[in-house]
Amino acid sequence: MKVLGVDPGSAATGFGVVEASGRGAPRLIECGVIRPTPGSPLADRLQQVHEEIAALLDRHGPDVLAVEEAFHGRNARTTLVLGHARGVILLAGAQAGVLVAEYPPAVIKKAVTGRGAAMKPQVGFMVARLLRLSAPPAPSDAADGIAVALTHLLRNARPAAAPVRRPA
Repeated sequence: MKVLGVDPGSAATGFGVVEASGRGAPRLIECGVIRPTPGSPLADRLQQVHEEIAALLDRHGPDVLAVEEAFHGRNARTTLVLGHARGVILLAGAQAGVLVAEYPPAVIKKAVTGRGAAMKPQVGFMVARLLRLSAPPAPSDAADGIAVALTHLLRNARPAAAPVRRPA
């Protein structure tokens, strides 16, 4: 299963494409950060995020687009803008016909680190361990996007079923 994980933002959107097959460790295919032009109008930044996510979906053909849900921050405007960024990301997934899964921040942190209140360095450290990387992915926004993808893989991993034997 190949998953594109996304940590939305209007200034920085982290992403990671992770693939799991068989019993080995998941494999990181690509990660990075989408950084729309600073100071440009919100509509232009949202368009840039949408186009970059659409290009990632087209290039990698993931089975699932996993997206972090919006958190309730202290600043209502920041939360609203984050909702707009999530909207264009979800739209790109729908347009690509990809299954979309959404996870709250605490669920992502708990799935990857074992603690729902883990800090960014802990998330990066565990992402590196789970993917057998020599160092945490940088910047932390990219590690967060990878963590979203890993959350989907960890929460949806099922052991292979034993073959059913039918009486002769």
